[in-house]
Amino acid sequence: MHDIQRIRENPSKFDEEILKRGIGPVSDNILKLDKEKRKLTTHIQDLQNERRLLSDEIGIKKSESPDSDVTDIINKVHNLKENIVIINNQILEIDQELKNILLTLPNLPEEDVPIGEDEKFNIELEDHRFKIPENKFTKQHFELSGIDSLMDFETAAKVSGSRFVFLKGQIAMLERALGQFMLDTHIIDNGLIEISPPIIVNNNSMLGTAQLPKFEEDQFQVIVHHHEKTNIKNRKWLIPTAEVSLTNIVRERITEKKELPLRYVALTPCFRAEAGAAGRDTRGMIRQHQFQKVEMVSITEPEMSSQEHERMLTCAENILKKLDLPYRVMVLSTGDMGFSARKTYDLEVWLPGQNSYREISSISNCGDFQARRMMARYKFNQKDIRYLHTLNGSGVAVGRAMIAVLENYQTHEGIVVPDVLKKYMNNINLIKL
Repeated sequence: MHDIQRIRENPSKFDEEILKRGIGPVSDNILKLDKEKRKLTTHIQDLQNERRLLSDEIGIKKSESPDSDVTDIINKVHNLKENIVIINNQILEIDQELKNILLTLPNLPEEDVPIGEDEKFNIELEDHRFKIPENKFTKQHFELSGIDSLMDFETAAKVSGSRFVFLKGQIAMLERALGQFMLDTHIIDNGLIEISPPIIVNNNSMLGTAQLPKFEEDQFQVIVHHHEKTNIKNRKWLIPTAEVSLTNIVRERITEKKELPLRYVALTPCFRAEAGAAGRDTRGMIRQHQFQKVEMVSITEPEMSSQEHERMLTCAENILKKLDLPYRVMVLSTGDMGFSARKTYDLEVWLPGQNSYREISSISNCGDFQARRMMARYKFNQKDIRYLHTLNGSGVAVGRAMIAVLENYQTHEGIVVPDVLKKYMNNINLIKL
């Protein structure tokens, strides 16, 4: 959500910044509605003052002379009351229209974010890139000999539909080992607080982190009760990422400054309808409706959010370094960045089966964009309450990390288990397919 005061102060600057996100000028319409709302608010205050004065006049006349005829004054008070109700309804309508516009506008980018309409304009941070090793084995994970018995898409399609999978035996163990390894690393090495959050959330939670209203078609909705007409306020959703649950911990709350930063981590199932991904990555586990992900969320003071963003990047990178997986870091352009983000780093892991890098983590600084939607604030001092900054990032996507391990550690005999995972896999050295 954007600060309306900032738009009032410099509408042309706001239009200039929102244009970087591919949105045409909007400030005129916003300020027109804002002006009308403020005009009606002033008018309603005048009517309320007039009503109070007339009510006082009735009291004075009655106290001076109990038999006084105050019928005309009473009628005026009733008329004012009716007008106040009418105008108040007009204000509510304008306020909702204004809110609807602001809720669909993406965050403004930081100054150093590359400007461009899509991923072609992303910039690689070359000092974060690691050399791709020579690998004689370049099968994609779903092409590995014997993988079908441990990675069963056919049965999952029968049970749940396309883009689901049954993982079995040592591949299921590998997935669990990766998640546990990532959690332990973030908790022990990085000092994050582990959370086991709800994976079903309400409408306000999805609005707060900006999955709604713009991305409703990408979400899985939970039907709690069947009604002829869906009650919008009572809808429930399966989380597309634990960011939703974790960030909403501070919703509608004033946090003490001494508590900051708050640093959380969770391993959860995630659910995405992938409505905009028809025909992409239809084979294998790259793009599933249900997947495991380790998510990091940080809640900070505004002055610390850029520094925290770099810290979160390091936390995610260390996972890939410990797994000895080749990767690179990209700064996303304004056209490729997520809706809530003002700056995003993508970690892309090397997949020899695809002969390309694929995203395995997005780490975003959202500034106060989500905090304004959630009314998430902190006490700067006794008299000054300010909006928090929120950050989130995968630490990392478990399914994609598993794909990277399968493809980068493939041999004729099977999949070599990375050293850091062996203690989570009964100390086996090789997954035999």
